[in-house]
Amino acid sequence: MVSSYLIGSVPWGFIFARAKGIDIRQKGSGNIGAANATRVMGRKWGYAVFLCDFLKGVLSVKLGQLIGGFFQVDPVLAGVLAATASVIGHDFPVWLGFKGGKGIATLAGVVLGLFPPLVCVLFGVVWVVVFLLGRYTSLASISAVIALPIAAALTVAMNEAGFPLMVGFCVFMAALAIWKHRGNIVRLLNGTENRFGKKPRAEDATGK
Repeated sequence: MVSSYLIGSVPWGFIFARAKGIDIRQKGSGNIGAANATRVMGRKWGYAVFLCDFLKGVLSVKLGQLIGGFFQVDPVLAGVLAATASVIGHDFPVWLGFKGGKGIATLAGVVLGLFPPLVCVLFGVVWVVVFLLGRYTSLASISAVIALPIAAALTVAMNEAGFPLMVGFCVFMAALAIWKHRGNIVRLLNGTENRFGKKPRAEDATGK
C-alpha cells in the first residue's frame, strides 16, 4: 500500500507544467489533472499527463499483486488495496500538501489492472459519450464513476470469491470521485460550470 501510494502520488501534471515554468495550480481550474493540463499547456501535454496518470494506476496494481503474491496474500485483496492506495495517492499527494487531482485517469488505470478489459472500456465509453454530448469533463467523469460499479457487477462473475470486494471497491471509488467533484456538482446544478474549451471563470482557479 505504501509503494502504491507513492506511485500514485507522483503529480505528473504539476511536474510537466513546472518543466515549462508554469505552476498549474495557479492556472485554469487549478487542478493538476489531464483536463486542466490540456487547457493550460495544450493537447500534447494533456495526453502525456493522462497517459502517465493512467499508467501509474496500472503499475500500482500489478506491483501490489506481485508483492502480495510473494507474501501469499489473496491476489484480489492485494490488487484492491494497491488500487485504493494509488488513487488516494493521486488525490492526496504528500508532495503537494495532500492537494492533488480528482483521480479519474489513475482510476481508469487501476480498473484496467484489476478487472477484465471490458470494464475499463465501458468506463471509457461512458466518459467519452457524456463528454461529447455536453463538453463537461466533470459531468463525464461523474457519469463514468457512477457506471463503474454497474459495469463491474455485470462483468465479474457473481460466484467469484472476490466479487463483493471488487464491486465494493468500485462503489468506494465512485463515492470518492463524486466527493472530489462536489464543487463541480454545485456549479453544474447552478448552470455555471465551464464547458471544455472555454476559459475558466476566475473563481474556478482555486481548484475546488
